Amino acid sequence: MQVTKYAHSCLRLEHDGAVLVVDPGVFSDPAALDGADAVLITHEHPDHVDVAALTRALERRPVPVHGPASLAGVLGDAAEALVTVEPGQSFTVAGVPVRAYGGQHAVIHPDIPVIQNIGYLLADVVYHPGDALFVPDDVQVDTLFAPIHAPWSKFSEVVDFIRAVAPRRAYALHDGLLNDNGFGVLDRQYTAMSKTAYRRLEPGTRIDA
Repeated sequence: MQVTKYAHSCLRLEHDGAVLVVDPGVFSDPAALDGADAVLITHEHPDHVDVAALTRALERRPVPVHGPASLAGVLGDAAEALVTVEPGQSFTVAGVPVRAYGGQHAVIHPDIPVIQNIGYLLADVVYHPGDALFVPDDVQVDTLFAPIHAPWSKFSEVVDFIRAVAPRRAYALHDGLLNDNGFGVLDRQYTAMSKTAYRRLEPGTRIDA
C-alpha cells in the first residue's frame, strides 16, 4: 500500500489498483480525488472536506463517501453518496480494511459545540485520527499521522498522544496553518519528544505502508 500525503489532513492510499482518499479539505489539492474509488471523511469542517471539490468529483465518478452522520448536514447534493460510519465499526472500502474509532471532535472551546469525528485505522497499519487524540487500545499502530497543530491542540497533549499510540513511525498531519517558522520549531520539538521516528512530509510525498 502506498500513501501520499497531500496538504494539511489529506491522505491518498493506493492498494491493488484501487484508490482511497481521506479528508480532501479546502487546503489540499483537489487532484487528490482524481480516480478515487472511495472517500473517507473524519468530520464536517471544511479543512477536512471541500464540499465543492467533492461534489465535482462525484459528478465525474460516483463513489461512496464514508463518514459520521453529521456530514449529511454540510454535503448538500453529495450527501446522496454518504455511508454513515460509527465508532467501533469495521468495513472494507476500495479493498482496504477500515476500523473506526473515537466519535467526538476535540474541544475547541467550551462555548463551541462538540461535533462528531471518526478516526480511521487503515489496513491495520495507518491511523488517521482526524481532529481528536483518541488512542486505539486494541491494536498496535504501525504508522501514525498525528495532528500537530490546530486551534484545539496543545503541544504537550499531542506529544503524549504520539507516545500513547507508540507507533513505529509518526508523520505530521493537520499542518496547513503553519508557516516556515512554525515548521522549524515544531519539527525540532516533535522529533526530540515523540519517542519514535517522526517526520513531516511535504505535500505530494509518497511512502510505503
